[in-house]
Amino acid sequence: MKVELFIPCFVDQIYPETAFNTVKVLEKAGCEVVYNTNQTCCGQPAFNAGFWDDAKAIGSKFLNDFSDNGVIVSPSASCTGMVRNYYGDLFTNTTAHNKCRAIQGNIYELSDFLVNILQFDYFGAELEGRAVYHDSCSGLRECKIKEEPRQLLSKVLGLELLNMPDNETCCGFGGTFSVKFDAISSAMAQQKVDHAMDMNADYIISTDASCLMHLQGYIDKQQLPIKTLHLADVLAGGWGNV
Repeated sequence: MKVELFIPCFVDQIYPETAFNTVKVLEKAGCEVVYNTNQTCCGQPAFNAGFWDDAKAIGSKFLNDFSDNGVIVSPSASCTGMVRNYYGDLFTNTTAHNKCRAIQGNIYELSDFLVNILQFDYFGAELEGRAVYHDSCSGLRECKIKEEPRQLLSKVLGLELLNMPDNETCCGFGGTFSVKFDAISSAMAQQKVDHAMDMNADYIISTDASCLMHLQGYIDKQQLPIKTLHLADVLAGGWGNV
């Protein structure tokens, strides 16, 4: 299957290795990956901040950068959720309406695509240690994924996946929320990391680089013996180049 790859801003600028690992994972699952280098942002930061005109301009570029009859896959539930759930607010009853609806029906978060569309969940990945999975707000509530990442992680050799208390609670990032309400945001990150530490976890794994960046910032500041990992990085580990 040919898939168009959407790499969000956070991944492109801060975690490019996650982008490359997403390609590795998709290719190992039998996909032909196409990447349009003209792509930029989905417009979510502007949309969430209330700048809908700016978000619409960015979203228009997104619609032009991707085809309306192909499958789009992204290693971000947050950005996938933005396109799926909120582009209708920007483009309903506009000239882009039909293409917007088509793309909304064809974009998938990585774990959703692997498990539910390709029905592929074993990559031969290896990771020694104990891990908890963090349900990002966007993954759980906007993309409706919960069991899919856990199914993929359950097939990783050497990894013990633990059931963390309050794993459906927000990590505290929330985009500009973490800037405007930094004390609350930091306290929420602390609670999330404390729960993982209480279980003697070595890793916190999620589908969203933004959540992981926020949690890793708290971990680094407190110099804690735990690490965050993106799901794509875990699935690409232990089996070398494809």
